[in-house]
Amino acid sequence: MSDEVQRAVAALREGGLIGLPTETVYGLGADASNELAVRRIFAVKGRPSNHPLIVHVASLEVARHWAHSWPNEAEILANAFWPGPLTLIVKRSALASDAVTGGQDTVGLRVPDHPLALEVLTLFGGGVAAPSANRFGRVSPTTAKHVRDELGGDVELVLDGGACRVGVESTIVDVSGTSPRILRPGGVPKEAVERSLDRDVPLATAVTDVRAPGLLESHYAPRAGLWLVTASELPAELARRLATGAKVAVVAPSDVTVPEGVVRFQVPLDDAGYARALYATLREVDERGLDVVLAVPPPESGVGLAVVDRLRRASAPRGR
Repeated sequence: MSDEVQRAVAALREGGLIGLPTETVYGLGADASNELAVRRIFAVKGRPSNHPLIVHVASLEVARHWAHSWPNEAEILANAFWPGPLTLIVKRSALASDAVTGGQDTVGLRVPDHPLALEVLTLFGGGVAAPSANRFGRVSPTTAKHVRDELGGDVELVLDGGACRVGVESTIVDVSGTSPRILRPGGVPKEAVERSLDRDVPLATAVTDVRAPGLLESHYAPRAGLWLVTASELPAELARRLATGAKVAVVAPSDVTVPEGVVRFQVPLDDAGYARALYATLREVDERGLDVVLAVPPPESGVGLAVVDRLRRASAPRGR
């Protein structure tokens, strides 16, 4: 166990906040059983207090303590995908306070698949509430530098676990009701969830009775304006934007043709590669002071469904 991990655990036990690497994005971690520490998360992020947090734990055994009941679907999915980029929504036990759940009778639980995160969680022993380590509504961080640049002295310690290998948040599956449903697409593809449960699992496309992280219409947004375009729409839209004098960038896979001289951020052709590159690319757009980004999304299958979800929310009207 490294000194840095021990310092991170000590900070959690003292009510502090840490930058916690996971395979999805970096989290802003606090002791989930310490209400004052949890409320610090909301203050640092500028996050509305009725937005629930995901509790990260070291194992399925620990997760069960945070649940009032543990449905068969939860058992199947946890065994299939934990540790991994899957969050399960279950009825909460007394361990989960209103501060963590946003006042709901459910809680989101996850076992992350990152060695540093698992070391911290195992040594800590309890649950760590850890939304993405960025200001509310902005682009999620996928490196330790992103966390330091955005949150600075608001965190006691940032563990550097390298670049996140998934790059988008976890898939959230609600198993608290009569039928499972996907509240947020993420690192576990919808198709994989359905194969594990041997049934169709619908994607919630409207506001549901269960609030979950990342479901606001406008979210994951860079400072630059973002618009989604198809490869065929790109030339005309690019010409229109450039004619206004705006500083325009294009985010597109390598098989999309972009005119010479245009600022281009090339992302991989495969959906998993696009996901890994997405947030770092949007952060670079802002670092370069660009006004507009035109993004050509991947197909809506596999992890591509999550990428398109994030791009749509990033392109939604702000301030909602």
